[in-house]
Amino acid sequence: MFLPVFNTNYLMYMLPVFLLSIIIQLYVNSSYKRWSKIRNQSGVTGVQVSQRLAEKIGMYDLQIKGTPGRLTDHYDPRRNTLSLSRDIAQGTSVASMAIAAHEMGHAQQDKDKYFLMRLRSAMVPAVNIGTSAGWIFLMLGLALQISNLAWLGIISFSAGALFSIATLPVELNASRRARQLLKTTGLITTEAEQKGVNQVLNAAALTYVAAIASSVMQLLYFVSLARGSGRRRG
Repeated sequence: MFLPVFNTNYLMYMLPVFLLSIIIQLYVNSSYKRWSKIRNQSGVTGVQVSQRLAEKIGMYDLQIKGTPGRLTDHYDPRRNTLSLSRDIAQGTSVASMAIAAHEMGHAQQDKDKYFLMRLRSAMVPAVNIGTSAGWIFLMLGLALQISNLAWLGIISFSAGALFSIATLPVELNASRRARQLLKTTGLITTEAEQKGVNQVLNAAALTYVAAIASSVMQLLYFVSLARGSGRRRG
């Protein structure tokens, strides 16, 4: 029996999100490319920015290490480790400074036990299980025309959408902390640097907006499938 999980209706839901993601990615790449060519006035690398900010917030035991890839920078609260990609770690650009500071914003969130960050971390197991189980329940429900099973899959999938929504305020807060830390430590010295930091951080935030849009529209599409299956059965 053919299972119409992906069809022309799927494109109606997801094509606008796909186009939005492309536009946002082009903007992110453009912003990063522009400000990665402009040296910050202090001449500090991403590692040095991280070290300076770690001292500012009292995280003297923070481990800073390299990680492969491009823009793969992240903070791991389980290991109290800040991982910086090569371009960010060794770069002295405004973009490197902004991204390193953003990850230090996450480190500060962890130190301050920021509620939304802890909530997002607590959601990870449920999201992993829900995504895997959701596919199984949804496909079986649609194939066997068992409406309740399909809806159980959608409920399981909703954990992923909620996770995307919960991620955005965490990232925005990390960027706000990054701006404040760069100001209070004197690493931002000109209006041009401030503008560059803002553009890089704002562009990064838009990627999470695209992730929310994708998760929500996919969930709505699955809802339409479940409703259609229920009507056919009735």
